[in-house]
Formats: sequence, structure tokens, C-alpha cells
Amino acid sequence: MSAAHFSVIIPAYNAAATLRGTVASVLGQSDQDFEIIIVDDGSSDNTLNVMLDLAVMDWRIRVVSHPNSGVSATRNYGASLAKGKLIAFLDADDQWQFDKLAQHRVIHALDPQLTASFAKVEFAPERRGKIARGRTFSNVPAGYLDVTNVLVENPVCTTSNLVIEREAFLNLGGFDKSMRYAEDQELLARVIADGGLIQGIDQSLTRYRMSEDGLSCDFEAMLSHWRRFASCWINGAELAKAEATYCRYLTRRALRAGASIHVARSFARRGLNADRSSFMAGGTRSLFTLGSVIAGGALPAPLRRAVFA
Repeated sequence: MSAAHFSVIIPAYNAAATLRGTVASVLGQSDQDFEIIIVDDGSSDNTLNVMLDLAVMDWRIRVVSHPNSGVSATRNYGASLAKGKLIAFLDADDQWQFDKLAQHRVIHALDPQLTASFAKVEFAPERRGKIARGRTFSNVPAGYLDVTNVLVENPVCTTSNLVIEREAFLNLGGFDKSMRYAEDQELLARVIADGGLIQGIDQSLTRYRMSEDGLSCDFEAMLSHWRRFASCWINGAELAKAEATYCRYLTRRALRAGASIHVARSFARRGLNADRSSFMAGGTRSLFTLGSVIAGGALPAPLRRAVFA
């Protein structure tokens, strides 16, 4: 039997509550030429039992487990077992639209030199444990990504959105296992530096779950890991400009997640201090972000989430 075209890699850590919905979004794809590899990252809940139940449902689902090693190492382990031409990563709490894989097959077939692809992301709020329809979406730049795209406002947004040639991924050594945040940006920068081509699909194909409690993101760690990554590529004034833009992204993400308004204000303040012009370079969007931070204290977290999600 020939290998599947896609290898779907799902790292799972304490994901018993969401994993079934995630896997269902893969099994419901219009393109059925895939294998699914679910890797348990040393979960302490019922994740492994859920994985085993899912594996009984479909022969294409393979489940493996290893001691807790972090998401980057877990994705790398799954990729080492993959047989498909293309690897599609999916986190255990996110979901795909039904034609996600089909659209990625098309773009790679039209451009055989393409190394990786991505699409628009729907930021879907979690309500009572389920994903609701989101009202905000990521942007997809025209043409191939360059390092600046990846460094500053990463349009891929989440690893659940990334499809990459298996051979290229393995040749690059996969994700940096020491990183818990910005590991996708770091990988994409290396892809581009190695001569790889990355292009987006201007359709919403990935649904990113915005946690109901707003506490799933460690924003300080995100900034710290981003600084570590970005300083390897740029420095001085360019790094300050990039940090201002990244802090604007974190400000919006904090508002979208329903985090404390003090968190959002902190990142807005840091962004403005790093480089005011770069922070405000987003035009109306930046003005809206800053205005929301200023007025946010008068709005309860659920309402802030509703405005930005």
C-alpha cells in the first residue's frame, strides 16, 4: 500500500476534552488521503484513553506516547514517524475546515517548488467548551513570505495552519526543541534562509480556539522567546521596530483572549516605548487597538473578547 499524501501530526497534552473534535475535523476532510499520528506528551488526564478509542475508529490513526518533552519535541517525534509527502500540523484543541487538505494539495501541485503553505486563520472563541464562530481572521500576504513577514507579524499565526514538505522539515532538523513559543516563526525563518518558498491560501481553513478563561497564553514567555528568536536575525533599530509591532500583536491577542486589561496595557506601553511609529503603523487597526486598551478597563473581559474574537 502506498503512503498517504498527508501526514497529520497532532501533539496532545492533557487534551481529553478537545481531542475528539479536533480529530473529527480531520476525518471529515474532503481529501481523505492522509494518515493521523497523535503523540501523547506525557498527559496526566484521560488523553491516552481517548487516543486509543479514536484509533479503533479508523485504521489511519496511529497513537504513540512519550514522556513529557514539550510541544516542539512532540511534533518532531510525530514527524519522524510520518510517511506522507506533506506534513500538516494540528494542535489538539484546534480544528480545520472540511477542505483544508484539499486546498493545500492544490497550491503545492500548482507550484512544485513550494516548501510550505498556510491559510487564513479564524480566531474562534470557546464557549462552554465548544468552538464558536469567530469574527476576526488573519491576513494572507500576496506572494512568497520573506524573513521580515515571519519576524514581525507572522501570517501563519499558529502551527495548526502549517503544511510543509516532510523531507524539507526533516532536513532542517524540525522545531527547536528548547522553544515553547515562537518555535513556528523560528522554523519558518530557517526555511526561507535555506531557500525554501512559503505561500498562503487566501481562504479561512484553520479554526484557532481562543481559550474560554483567557489564561492559556503566557504572554511574557511569548515575548521572551520571540526576542530570543528575533535577535538572531536583526538588531538595533530594526529589532526595536519589530518588537513594537510584535507588542501590538500581543496587545490584540491579550484583548482577544479576555486577559486582564493590565496585561494588554503593559504590551501596548512596551510597544509604544520601543518604537511609536511602528506600533501605530497599522493605521485604523492600530488606532482601534490603542483605543480599546484605553477604554478596556470599563469593559468586562467577556465583552472585550466578543469585540476582538
